[in-house]
Amino acid sequence: MAKEIATFAGGCFWCMVKPFDSQPGIESVISGYTGGHKENPTYKEVCSGTTGHTEAVQITFDPEVFPYEKLVEVYWQQTDPTDAMGQFVDRGDSYRPVIFYHSQEQKKIAEASKAALQASGRFKKDIVTKIEPASTFYPAEEYHQDFYKKDPEHYKRYRGLSGRDTFINSNWK
Repeated sequence: MAKEIATFAGGCFWCMVKPFDSQPGIESVISGYTGGHKENPTYKEVCSGTTGHTEAVQITFDPEVFPYEKLVEVYWQQTDPTDAMGQFVDRGDSYRPVIFYHSQEQKKIAEASKAALQASGRFKKDIVTKIEPASTFYPAEEYHQDFYKKDPEHYKRYRGLSGRDTFINSNWK
């Protein structure tokens, strides 16, 4: 079967690579920007909040080995799905949580998964993560790619200080 693409925004893209990168059937995980109106935005432009883009990861995967349903499960467990205006210390539109679907099948899976998470009662607040059609994805600058491998100490420190690890450990583990 052919490879497929999945795109997820869950706050800082540095923190969204490793959880997917380590799964079987994942060919690549690229950090970048999507959902906005500016062509070829830079990190500085996206952070300014003027481009409409959000930081995201685009994943090329083999659905025979790691189906989209499992990617969505991994996604939820990296985020606070009750926070629409950012993730952890990263605030604003460029850090909003979004599942960007590439097909009607992905949309259906994402919506069913979101509804199941809402119904589970795991969170006291509503699940507010958006599900939107995928648009042009612009890879981020090279220094952002595989950041967890390039600067593991900085990556680990950031995850800890941002509140992401504390949230994940108390809500998902």
